This record gives sequence, C-alpha cells and structure tokens, in this order.
Amino acid sequence: MPRRAIVVIVAALTLLAACGPGGSSTAPSEGVVDLKVGLGYIPSVQFAPFYLADQKGYYRQAGLKVTFENKIDPDLVTLVGQGALDLGVADGTSVIPAVSQGIPIRYVSTIYGTFPSIVFAKTSSGITSAADLAGKKIGIPGKYGSSWIMLQALLDSAGLKPDDVTIVEYPDFGQGVAVQQGAVDAATGFTNNEPVQLERTGIKATVLHVDQIVALPGPGLIAGTSTLQSRKAAVAAFVAATLRAMEEIAATPKVGLDAAVTAVPELASDRDAQAAILDATIATWHDPTGAKPFGSIDRNGWQASVTLLTKLGLVPNPVTVDGLVQEVGIPPAS
Repeated sequence: MPRRAIVVIVAALTLLAACGPGGSSTAPSEGVVDLKVGLGYIPSVQFAPFYLADQKGYYRQAGLKVTFENKIDPDLVTLVGQGALDLGVADGTSVIPAVSQGIPIRYVSTIYGTFPSIVFAKTSSGITSAADLAGKKIGIPGKYGSSWIMLQALLDSAGLKPDDVTIVEYPDFGQGVAVQQGAVDAATGFTNNEPVQLERTGIKATVLHVDQIVALPGPGLIAGTSTLQSRKAAVAAFVAATLRAMEEIAATPKVGLDAAVTAVPELASDRDAQAAILDATIATWHDPTGAKPFGSIDRNGWQASVTLLTKLGLVPNPVTVDGLVQEVGIPPAS
C-alpha cells in the first residue's frame, strides 16, 4: 500500500535505471509499452491484484509489458519522481509532503479506500481510545511514513503529543511481536496484518482507526508528472487493468490468493494465514461508505489531510488537491 512489511525479508532486487523521459521505453514488439512499477517492500498477498492482472494477461491485452520492483515507500516516491519507475504504490500521506518539497508526482488511483494504518493493542491492555495511549509504550518502525503520521493524528485527537507517550522504534518491523510479548503496550501497524496475526495466536486485539478522526488517503498508485505527460494512456490502461483484477478478487478471494501464491511461492506454507490477510485487505479496498467504485479518489479527504499535515508541520510549502491528485483510468461512479 501500501511499504507493507508482513515479515522482514530483504528482497535482493536490482534497481533498473531510467530509460529516457518518464523512465519508460518502448518494448521490442511495436506498440507495446514497457512500464516499471514499484510495489511495497515485500512481495505479499496484499499485491494480489497486480499479480492476477499480470498472470491473466490484462496488462498484456492493454498493450503493456509490466515489470515489478519492491521498494520501501519513501524510495518509491523518490524513484517515481525521478522517472526511474513509471508508477508505484505509495501512501497518500507520503505524497502530500513529497509534492510540497517539489517532487513531481501525482496520485492517480486509490487502492486502499479505507486508511489501513492503525494502532493496535491486546484487548486485555484496557486501551480502547486514543486518550488511553497517554503514558504508554508504543512500538513503531520509525518516525516516518504513514504510521508516524497516523499516530500523531490519533494522539492529537486526544490532546496528546508524541512526548506524552514513550515511542519504541522497531526498524525490523517487529512491533507486532513486541505487543504479543508485552514489550510495548500498543503499536502501529496495518489493519490487514498485525491485528490479524495477533488474533491468530488466540489473543484478542483492539484496533484504533484514524478514519474516525480524519479521512487520510490510503495507499494508491502514483505516477511521475513526466510519465503522465508522455504516457498517460499507458498509465490509464494499467490502472484500469489493476482495478479489474481487484473487482475479481473482491468477488472471489481465492483467485487472488492463488495468484499471490503463484507469484510468491513461499506464501503457500500457510495459506490459511494468507487468506485471512487477503480478506482483511479486501475490506480496506472499499471506502468507508462502500458506495464508491474501486479507485475513486476522495478529494474532500485529501483536503482534510492537507490541513492536518500542515498543522503537524509536515507541509513545508503550500499544496493544493489539484497539485496532488490526477484521476487516471478510474471508472465513473454508477
């Protein structure tokens, strides 16, 4: 979505250099466009729509030759802005400060209609609201990205600041295990990952959602402005093919699980766990109202997010929603 670390595995992938304007080149077969697409840090079931669209030939049918790379969210934003990648999956909350700092990218389609970053704790901890986090130890991968922004938003809603809690950093993304073992009282994570894993151990989890405070934009597809200028039709075709796969997986999750296992064979070692993660992931693709088609961009939510991030000091230069998002390849609402 969204950098989505389910298990820390360092993917030994080689960065492909940019090939001309927009980082793309025409494939050897005339009329076929190469697109380099950056997904999150670890190949996982959460990227099932991309795997399915690729395996079923939806990209090929659209005249595309797609190559996937796995990178952490901050790197994806930079590489897409530089044109080294044509598209990438990045958090909307990463796009706002990046554009504010002059990185030439646009958010073109929503993947996660409901913001997936959350704070979770054992139900036995007694934590039921943001106010209950005061004085608690909170695990987090680091003070960056959507988790950090979401945590600040949650704390702010209760009149708290990061100094009112003890932040414990887990650069190896081990904060979920830390909650399970009692090393921290709560932790940031993703609604389709850590709480699912915790409850599979038999421990009930409480989840605090930032959506109840502000509709932060979840992970979606971003493209560089140069790519949009030179290859907008290819970007639109990629988005449409991916959304088609999302619809199929939402209707029949097994096809998404099978596609993920084909792409990442090690996921087959625990299909039940992967199926649970995929089910939780599908739930986040829908917007909170459930009324909008996949891919829809909530411009009101983006404006509210700009206001919040500005308040938090994360927007060094003014930005507008029109300078952040550009709907491409999204079907109109019925």
